[in-house]
Amino acid sequence: MQTTFSIRTGGQGLYEFTGSAAGWLDGESAGDGLLTLFVRHTSCSLLIQENADPDVQVDLKAFFSRLVPPADDPSMSYLVHTFEGPDDMPAHIKAALMPVSLSIPVSSGRMALGTWQGIYLFEHRSRPHERQVAAHFRSDGAQA
Repeated sequence: MQTTFSIRTGGQGLYEFTGSAAGWLDGESAGDGLLTLFVRHTSCSLLIQENADPDVQVDLKAFFSRLVPPADDPSMSYLVHTFEGPDDMPAHIKAALMPVSLSIPVSSGRMALGTWQGIYLFEHRSRPHERQVAAHFRSDGAQA
């Protein structure tokens, strides 16, 4: 089973789509298997992260902004790829540091996420984007 999730972002930040993934698995009557998610862009990432306290997302965004500041920050003067704006190359660096795919076990049609875990697209660009996340579910009973 395969699908693509479209996630509209409003700029840098984390965008949870756990419900969309769970709803798709439920609608497909998925059993036991493995869900693979892959973001089809080079300037955002995928994360499994706490979804109970929104301060976690605030702090993660702040940490990665400090770790990799915009290209117009004096500490980033070595960057060459700046044509697409001061957020572009830093977005590529962040995406290189974080996962662009996730594998999540599925049991009886439900993702085996922990109590406080959610699935997020981490947008690294400043302006809004429409992001695509390819999803593939492989049942334990599927033929290789």
